[in-house]
Amino acid sequence: MKYKRILLKLSGEALMGEQQYGIDDARLNEYAQEIKAVVDEGCEVAIVIGGGNIFRGLAAAARGMDRVQGDYMGMLATVINSMALQGALEDLGVKTRLQSAIEMDKVAEPFIKRRAVRHLEKGRVVIFGAGTGNPYFTTDTAATLRAIEIGADVILKGTRVDGIYDSDPEKNASAIRYQLLKFSEVFEKNLKVMDMTAFTLSHENNLPIIVFDMNKKGNLLRVVQGEDVGTLVNG
Repeated sequence: MKYKRILLKLSGEALMGEQQYGIDDARLNEYAQEIKAVVDEGCEVAIVIGGGNIFRGLAAAARGMDRVQGDYMGMLATVINSMALQGALEDLGVKTRLQSAIEMDKVAEPFIKRRAVRHLEKGRVVIFGAGTGNPYFTTDTAATLRAIEIGADVILKGTRVDGIYDSDPEKNASAIRYQLLKFSEVFEKNLKVMDMTAFTLSHENNLPIIVFDMNKKGNLLRVVQGEDVGTLVNG
């Protein structure tokens, strides 16, 4: 395995599958199977999931809701998604722990770095819910922060496209996919990888990012094994 400890970032929208909102059980189970395959190979896995399939604070703020209130609602949505993934993984026999940045002791442990690392060392999947616990910060930023805190080797951003392109491949059939990018090139080309806070944090801490298609069966394992899948941002 090229990477011993990973932070997998999933969007909430990815859990919708073909639905317009909510959680698609089939997609949820597919993701759980992909994660289990990596865990079975001995990789230590931490996960951050967005909440956009349930509630998006920024969109609510655009409609007139208080931004702070909306962001906290979005954090709760990430916990719902985290609980759903935890259930799907445990149905497959994968031991998991859910840690929340907002205290909710009936459903999750509080985030404690040393405890999270210990869970990983014992082979448990650790899911981080509720973002950073602060408004105005995205789950991309939460994923980067947690990855740095637990000493992850890489951030794997699972999306529905197979890497980073020079333009939107869903709108431009001639879009060119990058295989390898430097952090400076992403800045120069203004490519959309993560929000700027998350991306800058990764850059400053020399934490590589791989953007790949999570919906293609076996891709997660191939990435962890070091195969040429998706786009690597490093250096």
